Amino acid sequence: MTMLAAPAENADLMNRATIKGRSLWDDARRRLLANRAAMTGAVVLGLLILIALFGPLFWPHEYKTLYRDRTAIGPTLEHLHILGTDIYGRDMVARLMMGLQVSLAVGAVATLVSLVIGVAWGAIAGFAGGRVDQVMMRLVDILYAMPFIFFVILVTIVFGRSIFLIFLAIGAVEWMTMARIVRGQTLALKQKEFVEAARAAGVKPLGIVLRHIVPNLLGPVVVYVTLTMPVVILQESFLSFIGLGVNEPLTSLGRLISDGQRELSSSPWLLFGPAALMVVTLLSLNFIGDGLRDALDPKER
Repeated sequence: MTMLAAPAENADLMNRATIKGRSLWDDARRRLLANRAAMTGAVVLGLLILIALFGPLFWPHEYKTLYRDRTAIGPTLEHLHILGTDIYGRDMVARLMMGLQVSLAVGAVATLVSLVIGVAWGAIAGFAGGRVDQVMMRLVDILYAMPFIFFVILVTIVFGRSIFLIFLAIGAVEWMTMARIVRGQTLALKQKEFVEAARAAGVKPLGIVLRHIVPNLLGPVVVYVTLTMPVVILQESFLSFIGLGVNEPLTSLGRLISDGQRELSSSPWLLFGPAALMVVTLLSLNFIGDGLRDALDPKER
């Protein structure tokens, strides 16, 4: 009887050890995978990225090719214009794939710019504290007071209009919110015992920030990055809508929506396609961001 009970007892001990050994990141990943909305958003976003990157390689029409004899035709299987053509005779499927590619690139690059600047600025300000913190954050407040559109117009006038500058202009605005979030988290983290232990061990301030502060900021930062990308894409769309976005023949989803709304009465397909694609992209990003926020929320651990 004792010999039969031993294997079951050992298995129970192993299960307990496994549960105790599971990290917080493992728990977060498990909760994220169990979130159907987040996983659906991830799958849809992955498909959109694949279509944007590789779709133009297999599609028979180029985004800038003009078909003078096929201007503003509706969706048709003839010549494989399944979503029609615009007023210049350019295939809408090819234009949508290029627009999605540009919008996702703007979202990714501008978010990366805001991530690098914001994390560095906020971590240094929060860890240094005192007068350094006050000066750095007052500068952020001053920049916050500058209207976004004014800043972009200023950059466009000084340096000219290019897609690269749009990346930098949007990223240079979004980093300020990131810096505030990181600073608040750093102020709380620098009071923790592991930071005090690092100080006592003689680790230099920069080493503490890089090895102990920044790695513990990954949770909130990852969540904010996924929620920033939709905002950045919308900002680029707004700039394209008012004529400050990408130059022809390049396009973006915002530019396509702007062109489509002008032809809504005569060619509604020019608006419905990019608008639907924009909604699907933003919903996917928001679902992923919400899922990460729920998975990484300390109160849920």
